Amino acid sequence: MKKVFANIAIALGIITTAGSFSTEAMSKGYAEFMQVGHQTSAPIGHVNFCRNNPAECGTIYHQDRAIKLTQDNWSQLININGHVNQTIRPVTDQEQYKREEFWTYPGAAGDCEDYALLKRRILINAGWPETALLMTVVKQANGTGHAVLTVRTDRGDLILDNQDPRILPWNKTPYRYIKRQASLNPSSWTSIKDNRTTLALR
Repeated sequence: MKKVFANIAIALGIITTAGSFSTEAMSKGYAEFMQVGHQTSAPIGHVNFCRNNPAECGTIYHQDRAIKLTQDNWSQLININGHVNQTIRPVTDQEQYKREEFWTYPGAAGDCEDYALLKRRILINAGWPETALLMTVVKQANGTGHAVLTVRTDRGDLILDNQDPRILPWNKTPYRYIKRQASLNPSSWTSIKDNRTTLALR
């Protein structure tokens, strides 16, 4: 349990006291929340994923729920993220399917978006609200695209990434954020206002 609390403190950049989260740190917004903009185009890979999996994208939600982060679900988040990262072998869509931008649930291997899709499905099956689990597209420092899973919590937006074993606040990752799923409509996407002048280093 002490290890879990230590991971929380590192990932969120906050201080824990007596086995609880710091209210002062939370009020200061250390993890922070993404600012979303207008509706934008969905990635072609996600468009095709929704066409092939209509049950995954066809529900319109009326209650926008983030997750209330607790000691128990934080531990669950760490375990699920670690399990998927460790059991799925990274391989590009071109190598595996002979095509680009093929979003799907992985078997033994998958691309970045496949990791994120699987983590999202496992978390939903574990009872996490769909509106808190959003596929997200970012740009890496070298300009190439990358997909991660945004987890919306009451302490800020956290990122689950197959390229990093840590769960970090979005603004502590070395990416430029482009767009993510709309929380109430999983087939729609919204732009992200990433106005940071510098990007976090790993």
